[in-house]
Amino acid sequence: MAIIAKHALDNGLSPRVLVALRMIVAATFISSFAIVIERNTRPTMTFSTFSKIVLLSLFEPVFCQNLFYTGMKYTTATFTVAMSNILPAMAFIMAWIFRLEIVKLRKLHSQAKILGTLVAVGGAMIMTFVKGTLLDLPWTNGRTIIFMKSAIDVQHTDLMKGAVLIVVGLFCWSCFIILQAHILRSYPSVLSLAALLCILSSMEGIILAFLVEQGNTKIWSIFNPDGKLLAVIFGGMVSCSTYLIMGWLTKKRGPVFVTSFNPLGLVLVAIFSSFFLAERLFLGRVLGAVVIIIGLYMVLWGKSKDQRRSNSQNIQYDDAAAAAPQNHRQTAVINGDIETPSQSNVIVN
Repeated sequence: MAIIAKHALDNGLSPRVLVALRMIVAATFISSFAIVIERNTRPTMTFSTFSKIVLLSLFEPVFCQNLFYTGMKYTTATFTVAMSNILPAMAFIMAWIFRLEIVKLRKLHSQAKILGTLVAVGGAMIMTFVKGTLLDLPWTNGRTIIFMKSAIDVQHTDLMKGAVLIVVGLFCWSCFIILQAHILRSYPSVLSLAALLCILSSMEGIILAFLVEQGNTKIWSIFNPDGKLLAVIFGGMVSCSTYLIMGWLTKKRGPVFVTSFNPLGLVLVAIFSSFFLAERLFLGRVLGAVVIIIGLYMVLWGKSKDQRRSNSQNIQYDDAAAAAPQNHRQTAVINGDIETPSQSNVIVN
């Protein structure tokens, strides 16, 4: 998705228009399923819950995606995806603050989560400030580049401005994940929540696009052979499925687990963007990405230890609860009085 969006942005598509139109497509796809599938299980909507969902839709996609795609215009698809790998660290910190994540400073697994967070942030700084030598990739030599415009634009990127926009967008994304986990406690209908999110964000995105673009109707033209329509349709389908999967995983495993798989797309984006967008890869950005991944999996290791401890505690609690009725049934009635096994033995003897 990052590669398609980058190509559409390089060909003049406004980030505000991209966000607004893709959310319209997402709302169209998911709303009918939510109405039919959860018509009997959907909880009652309260004003408090609706207000939280409105705020949720502002965090993501309105604020997050607009900042994210604007930052992508100043950088590259690979840089943007690599920077997004600090999201697990940001989500961990916010989950810790709001007590959605348990941290015990004297435990090794908690120390690993904290250290991994710092390492991931350090990797992001390396990607931003360290350039290094140009990597001569074999598939960039002697090949016909499909989207040449990106190869020219990369030479004039403003990494500092783009990095700041991306980090602020990731902060909004972290707020979205934490708030979504809170909303799912009182409104557990994942499909309906995703549908409401897409509908509200599409309306908010359209309003924002009209306010920012100030009546420029040409930016809404997407029926061109330059990938704009593909970015809108494919982006909308990705958005609705992403919100659905994220909501389900957040409900089952928590917000930190949801954000733990971002680095998996980094290698693919780096390869495909260098092939299709002719992006140049530098050694400093690759090293920064490796540091981010190391920090991320330190956090994941600590999180896995937490999960095992939680499961073992639940098993012990279930065993204790199952043993309690058996101990209760071992009492005996003698001469109309209830006696424990020890008392019965004394009387018999």
